Amino acid sequence: MAETPASSAAESSPAAPRAGGLYRLLWRWHFYAGLLVWPFVLLLSLTGGLYLFHDTVDTWWHRDLLTVPEVSATPGSEMSPEHLLAAAQQAVPGRLLHWNPPEAPGRSARIDLLTPQGQRVWVYLDPADGRVLGQLPERGTLGWTLRHLHSLKIIGPWARALIEIAAGWTGLLVLSGLYLWWPRGRRQGVWSLRRWHPGQRVFWRDLHAVGGAAVGGVLLFLALTGMPWSGVWGAWVNQWANGANWGYPAGLRVQLPMSGQRLAEHAETNWSLTQARLPLSSPPGEHAAHLAGQAATQTADDKHKNDNGDGDNTQPPQLGLDAIWRRVQALHLAPGLSLSAPAGPRGVWTASVYPPDLDRQRVVHLDAYSGDVLLDMRWSDYGVAGRWMEWGINVHLGQEWGWANRWGLLLVCAVVALLCLAAPLMWWWRRPAGQLGVPRLAGASPLYWRMLVWLLPACLLFPLAGGALLAVLLLDAGLLSWAEHRERHRERQRVAPADPRGPH
Repeated sequence: MAETPASSAAESSPAAPRAGGLYRLLWRWHFYAGLLVWPFVLLLSLTGGLYLFHDTVDTWWHRDLLTVPEVSATPGSEMSPEHLLAAAQQAVPGRLLHWNPPEAPGRSARIDLLTPQGQRVWVYLDPADGRVLGQLPERGTLGWTLRHLHSLKIIGPWARALIEIAAGWTGLLVLSGLYLWWPRGRRQGVWSLRRWHPGQRVFWRDLHAVGGAAVGGVLLFLALTGMPWSGVWGAWVNQWANGANWGYPAGLRVQLPMSGQRLAEHAETNWSLTQARLPLSSPPGEHAAHLAGQAATQTADDKHKNDNGDGDNTQPPQLGLDAIWRRVQALHLAPGLSLSAPAGPRGVWTASVYPPDLDRQRVVHLDAYSGDVLLDMRWSDYGVAGRWMEWGINVHLGQEWGWANRWGLLLVCAVVALLCLAAPLMWWWRRPAGQLGVPRLAGASPLYWRMLVWLLPACLLFPLAGGALLAVLLLDAGLLSWAEHRERHRERQRVAPADPRGPH
């Protein structure tokens, strides 16, 4: 039962003391969770709201690179990919990494190159005449900058770990907040605001409560679907799903010569295909079975040479970009695909596309010498875990239900940002002068320890978040026990009778 003036009658019931203790305990934890994740939640809500429209943002911000006059990009008038590649390499000498054809009329083509200095550069060209429109470092668009901010990569190598910790604490923040909001017979400040004056604390308190209840479930969903990008939990679940054949398609387990290179190292990929290995091309004159045995016994040094194109230089030439592009076009992949060049003499051409419509996701590996399809992986090939994860991620990115998904999540992001504004204002008005204002709790009661035990399974499921949670809560329990012990000692000193013999 919430401790409000209206609940004085209810507090006389036998269950009131226990309910009041639980309320104070969750209020204290809600305060800690908010204190720890407040800057992360604010940053994620602002950058996430903008990233929902990253295509529109990029088209506007980089319009000189991404758009061309539609009259110069009519079907059939485009230059061949090899002519565009030559124009890009004349501007930026380097090896082909990816060919990205125009997504639609009026859009530019993009050639990704690896320079001799090891830099990855995106070169944009007019597909009609091969005119170079400009260049950017790899992932140098404003949309990718927003994504890096949203994924906390600006923090450095600890970003993925922080995502997991922030997501776990956000879960505690939402669940404890919903308990504190629960009506318990009240209406004011639960379903509507009691005051409409921003200069009063009750306005911000009610705004925080009503707004938090409205978006709490969605915020919890976003925290969970953001976990696949986390450092420990995301990597562990990815390996488990793929190891159990529930993640990436079963087609990757066919009896083909496979390299040690992962798809994520070769091309842009989704979550389910992060661990996918690449097949090997078969140079003419060599039997595929011989290659399979050779790949199995190949030394680590040989693999490095092959992956970097430094191995046997007597191999016959691989198919050129124009020839392989004709084969890819015959496969009818969705617009927005990217074609990745082979890495080494036994590498493969990889055509991949991940449109908002999950049914049209597809990754195709083609032999670099014959152009034959080695693997053709579709959404229908994904396992149970892969499909559920990709669906959640698709909703998280605002792609599952079109504009309704994007605008709905934008509204949620705006409300969450408003909650982040209300929280410090509430705290500032409520806190005692010169104090932090942590909600008080009379000692670490048995209820506190029972709650820690109940949280233990969640802590084991999400190790980093759980470890941070247990560390803070155990520290708090220790402080409460110490404060309670000190208060009892002071109480004993106050009530102790005076010694009749006087001071010694």
